[in-house]
Parts: sequence; structure tokens; C-alpha cells
Amino acid sequence: MPDGPTVRRRRLGAELRRLREDHGMKLDEVATRLGLVASTLSRIETGKAPIRTRYLNDLLDLYQVADPAVRRVLVEMGREGHRRGWWSDYDDVLPSGFDIYVGLEAEAKGLRAYEANCVHGLLQTSDYATAIMRGLHPRDSDEQIQRAVDLRLLRQRKLDEDPALDLWLIIDEGAVRRQVGGATVMRHQLDHLIDASSWPNVTLQVMPFDAGAHAGIDGPFAILQFELTDPDVACAEGMAGIVYLEKTKEVRACAEAFDRMRASALSPEASMILIERIASELA
Repeated sequence: MPDGPTVRRRRLGAELRRLREDHGMKLDEVATRLGLVASTLSRIETGKAPIRTRYLNDLLDLYQVADPAVRRVLVEMGREGHRRGWWSDYDDVLPSGFDIYVGLEAEAKGLRAYEANCVHGLLQTSDYATAIMRGLHPRDSDEQIQRAVDLRLLRQRKLDEDPALDLWLIIDEGAVRRQVGGATVMRHQLDHLIDASSWPNVTLQVMPFDAGAHAGIDGPFAILQFELTDPDVACAEGMAGIVYLEKTKEVRACAEAFDRMRASALSPEASMILIERIASELA
């Protein structure tokens, strides 16, 4: 699969940050010389925003990048970073900032995630997703709800691609017991989890109530894994939106927390036994 705009922006941003640091220049200093606010330049360097070709050329001049071949590569990366991902067609139902996550997810090779309150979006059925969206956005129209569900289902294509996304998911026991959408909808959702657990690229564990306090007690988080040339990204989700953690120390801390949770959670086999028992109670 060719690199998408999110990966291109991240690679370009990392190179621009390296060039700035190699020249001993501060973010504020460079932003001022370009006529930008520091936060805008920060978003460019972290790959969260594209950069105009004029500003990119100004930066390359400032950093004394004279090699025509190198400049051509970086300028082309900048242009490709402006391409619209397929998810941009759903801008009207994308929560603020969530387009960044969808772009990262679309280009990740692996995902490690913990969900505390509901089934992860990549494994939700259509009816379950609809019930979730109605609970979150009671004032939205039927059309808006359906578009949000369509977006969620399109994200699930990552699990069927070649190569498929490698998903390791830990779900809190409360999420598999909560009857979202009623007994019938929940039964079908649990059956889908049982089916998905047999897929070669999916590992599913349940964090049982009796595990007590654990490394994810603060709430859901995820680690998006990329090829060796692109650093992993961790993110945590809350009422205020998604917080992205990209420093090596922060990502490592999340990875270590996830490893501790894997040890505390039920094994994949025991997790399916629990889910099957809960599903049978809904029959």
C-alpha cells in the first residue's frame, strides 16, 4: 500500500525538526522568521498539519538545504501531504481532531488498544455502532448517525487488507456486559467478538472485574505502530478529545503499561469463555 498523506506529513515534519535542531534554532525563532505562530510550526513538525510549498522552500533556504535532489524529495513530500485521505469525505461527522487519529490508524501496521466502556470501533457491528452513536449524539439526525456509522465500518477495512492490521485489544469486562442497544444487538456484538478472536491478525483479551486496579485504570488508550522508519504514536482518549503522545519516553511508558495489562487480563482463551457465557445469558 503506498504511503498516505499522514505518513508523508510525519516524515517531512521529522526531517524539518531535525534540520532546525541541527542549526541550533528554537521553534519560536523559526516561526517568527517565517511569519507563522509557533503552534502552527509545531503542528507541521509533528505531522499534524501540511505545509505550503512557499513556507517549505523558505525553511529549506533557512536551513541551507542546497542539494537540488534533496529539495525535490522534500517538496514532493510536502505536496503529497496535502492529499486528502478517504476519511475527509466524512469531515461533517468527524469529531474535532479525530481526523488525525483516523489518518494514523489508516496507515499503521499494528494497533495495541485498551477500551474501558465499549467495544473498540474496529470490532463494532453496525447495530452496536448505531446505538453507541445515538447515545453520544442524541441531537444528531438519522443521516448524521448513519454517516458516522459508515465511517466506523470503513475503518474496519484495515483488518481485511493485505497485509492486515495486527490488532491486540484488551476490553474491560464492563464493556462486554453493558447491553448497548438491547439484548439482541449485544448478543450479535458478542458473537462478532468471538468470531473475530479466531482471525489470525486479532488477539482479544478481557480485563476482568476481579483484576482490581490495573495500568489502564485512568481510561482507554492506544499505541499505533508503524514501519521502522516511522516512530510509533500513543494516544489517550477523554471527554476533551484525543491526546497524542509521540516522545519516545511517553510511547515506551504506554507500551509498558499495555504489557502489564496483558499479564493482568484473562488469556485469549479464557476471555472467549467469559464472552460466550455472557452471550448465552442474552439468548
